[in-house]
Amino acid sequence: KAAGLKLMLKQTLIEKINKSEWWHVPPRDKNAYKKRGKFLASTFHQAEFYGRPNDEPESVEISNPIFGFSELEILMKLFSANIARTLLNNLPDVGGAGGWYKERIALDAKMYKQAKCKGFDAIVLIAPSGKHSLLNNRKPNSIELNLL
Repeated sequence: KAAGLKLMLKQTLIEKINKSEWWHVPPRDKNAYKKRGKFLASTFHQAEFYGRPNDEPESVEISNPIFGFSELEILMKLFSANIARTLLNNLPDVGGAGGWYKERIALDAKMYKQAKCKGFDAIVLIAPSGKHSLLNNRKPNSIELNLL
């Protein structure tokens, strides 16, 4: 029964992602797409967290995403539970001093590489409240999409 629910959520998510518009903030590093993929947000406002989004939204097409309702959930699908917790626990706080951005980029690169190796075409992080939306055949309000 749980496997059927996961498949239904995945199918609904794919449909909603492929029918939506997405906002992208071009990276500073021109090689970022090769290292970490292409990040998009479900709204212009959410994309602004990462910088100045493009003026026009984009369409995407995915067919085999790895997804979760927390970053830990996604990491645990990509790596062992111990590695996932270690990777997340070693990430500095956003507001803290030091190399938050550098460490974030490094973690994104590890996730990108592992997801590609496992045959996924996207990493999708959904706000925890998004599960209810998917169960009701609606697009969640907050989705971060990383195309591989």
